[in-house]
Amino acid sequence: MNRAVLIVSVIAITLLIACNNNKNQENMNEQNNNSLYPKGDKLSNEWFSGNAFLTPLIVKDKNNEFSAGSVTFEPGARTNWHTHPKGQVLLVIEGNGFYQEKGKSAQPIKKGDVINIPENTEHWHGATATTKMVHIAITNYKDDEQVTWLQAVTDDEFTEANKTTN
Repeated sequence: MNRAVLIVSVIAITLLIACNNNKNQENMNEQNNNSLYPKGDKLSNEWFSGNAFLTPLIVKDKNNEFSAGSVTFEPGARTNWHTHPKGQVLLVIEGNGFYQEKGKSAQPIKKGDVINIPENTEHWHGATATTKMVHIAITNYKDDEQVTWLQAVTDDEFTEANKTTN
């Protein structure tokens, strides 16, 4: 009798775990399906801190002197400091994050915001410490150059930016 109860209990627990795992997978799929574009490929930690991903949308060609891509920043992810020789436009399409120009305070950004970054302006952008952020980055080229990567945003700089949301 005790053995039968034990077997039934193990089966019931196994079914509960399996159902819970399926529900978690469904929630993750639903979350991914709610995004405008796929998450894309992981970006290099040479230029990004944390987990950031890119889905290219438009590449430079004979008609377009710019590229555009959907960039997903998981919580805590951000670019290094960098510049663009012909500027950049960010269209925030999901979540919350920050944009900061060197020498200025970090600005909170959210879904619907448009950030017009002047040429050769040292800046960074990314998610908050607790929320993801997705933006479309439209980056102009000057000849064959579109970005100059600089040093990483320090943890202290990022922590200071996150204080602006409190």
